[in-house]
Amino acid sequence: MRFDHDTLAQRVRFASAAAAANLVDEIKELGATRVMVIAAEAERELAHRVAAQLPVAHWHHEVAMHVPVEVAERARKRAAAHRVDALVCIGGGSTTGLAKAVALTTGLPIVAVPTTYAGSEATNVWGLTEHARKTTGTDPRVLPHTIVYDATLTLTLPVDLSVASGLNALAHCVDSMWAPRADPIDRALAGEGIRALRIGLPLVAAEPGGLEGREHALYGAYLSAVVFASAGSGLHHKICHVLGGMFDLPHAQTHAVVLPHVLALNAPSAPDAERRIAAALDAESATGGLARLRTELDAPRALRNYGMPESGILPAAEAVLAAVPPGNPAPVALDNITGLLHAAWEGAEPR
Repeated sequence: MRFDHDTLAQRVRFASAAAAANLVDEIKELGATRVMVIAAEAERELAHRVAAQLPVAHWHHEVAMHVPVEVAERARKRAAAHRVDALVCIGGGSTTGLAKAVALTTGLPIVAVPTTYAGSEATNVWGLTEHARKTTGTDPRVLPHTIVYDATLTLTLPVDLSVASGLNALAHCVDSMWAPRADPIDRALAGEGIRALRIGLPLVAAEPGGLEGREHALYGAYLSAVVFASAGSGLHHKICHVLGGMFDLPHAQTHAVVLPHVLALNAPSAPDAERRIAAALDAESATGGLARLRTELDAPRALRNYGMPESGILPAAEAVLAAVPPGNPAPVALDNITGLLHAAWEGAEPR
């Protein structure tokens, strides 16, 4: 056994009903006195409640999916104009992504307060979209200094969005089994992440107001992000980044739809990963276990339901082909990627 593994330096505070108090402690520890709070308009009220005791210099509510460059530039200008010395982001992946875009050029520390299962808060990966093309990269400046997890903040996330967001986290785990830098530590954490999500998401669907399912899902989402940050971006994520950038598709739903198709492609060529995924899903096979979970959750099925045109399948396949990561378990060619995208577009069973 021989591998290199990097663990990112980051503090995690996980406690239900404690976000406001933990935020105060973290900002004091940073010594920040002029905080910029980033939260989407839909979460304005939540953000003002959670961050009420902070020394806020600017509340910023312009957030957009996939972090368009022009939105990032406006946020950077606001941070400079208000002489901000720390960023607090309260929300999902788009909100965290905008905070990262500001930190990328300013070096400002981020305290992230997630309200979904996106996982962006635990990675050093940033993403920006310009002219229908999403560009991603890694930089230590964008890794949040601290994550404040509070499952009560996810209680108002509707079941359908919780399911999509949770399956996005599951995709991080699955992809981390065979991503370019995947190692035994990543695979162990990914298996635990899948197990936690397999337990948590059905509980969330059955009892949206219960904390047990929300806590399991949030814990699993954190693990999924940690392994994604370590293992790198596999085929699944390359596909979803292309689709999100080209067609402005909703992030979580896109991942939820694409996941079973990439698993069906790669699992036969990755028997060890397949066994680990199956065990974590408490199933005889990885594909069967995922199919059962998706049925139980009434998961998103078709990309056409989220705005992708059928005419976009071929150009998307060509763009994916140019971005296939090294070492993908299964051979990837234009024909099988085109077939994969067509099945995902129409909502067919994975081939």
